[in-house]
Amino acid sequence: MQNIISATIAISAMGLVFGALLGIAAKLFYVEQDEKLPLVTEVLPGANCGGCGYAGCSQCAAAIIEGKAKANACPVGGAETAKAISKILGTEAETFEKKVAFVRCEGCTDVAEIKFQYDGNLDCVSAARMIGGGYKACSNGCLGYGSCVNVCNFGAIKIENGIAKVDFHKCTACGKCVEACPKNLITLISPSDRYVVKCRNTDKGTVVKDKCKAGCIGCKLCEKNCPEEAVTVDNFLATIHSDKCVGCGICAEKCPKKIIKKITL
Repeated sequence: MQNIISATIAISAMGLVFGALLGIAAKLFYVEQDEKLPLVTEVLPGANCGGCGYAGCSQCAAAIIEGKAKANACPVGGAETAKAISKILGTEAETFEKKVAFVRCEGCTDVAEIKFQYDGNLDCVSAARMIGGGYKACSNGCLGYGSCVNVCNFGAIKIENGIAKVDFHKCTACGKCVEACPKNLITLISPSDRYVVKCRNTDKGTVVKDKCKAGCIGCKLCEKNCPEEAVTVDNFLATIHSDKCVGCGICAEKCPKKIIKKITL
């Protein structure tokens, strides 16, 4: 009996000692939390989509507080969230330019040539690893199996007639679809991108015509007729430079394939 009492006393004493040590350690290593951190975290939408470049909203909030990220870092929250965070920080409101995902392909099943029928795993990444880059004759074209759809948490993308379509009203520019596309067809655009070329094929025009009726043929009519020299054609593919584009629309009018699209956000 005495042994039991002694053991109990010893264990209790050890518990008190360890408790005291933990208390001291807690004070020594205590990191004071900025009182603004929970306020910024609460303002963020809680989507945890990673569009800000951080793993989740809590990490984004911490980065904003530490000055590693700006008040407008959250693409999902938009201008209102940026304004609210700036108010919490006591800083001037950060400007926010809305961005959306844009699929640079017009090769739907009506215009794109099909090399063979694919009955395997219905996933763009798997399909793209096949010989020739997929079942479509254009190796740069959208495969339409919805890898981008599967990663979108906002229901902003759907597959229509064999290619991905983005609903600009629902898109938050989180960027997950950009990462998911094995063809690198999806990019983030903003209102400054007044016109965009909806194609990424760099084959010669004669080759493109055999693969897709809607593909850029590198004819340079857009480049030659642009009064601001905002369009260049390299590797048989047109590119519009938003920093020079004034939105006159001449390039779209002259394009024989009508793949230069006006962007309205």
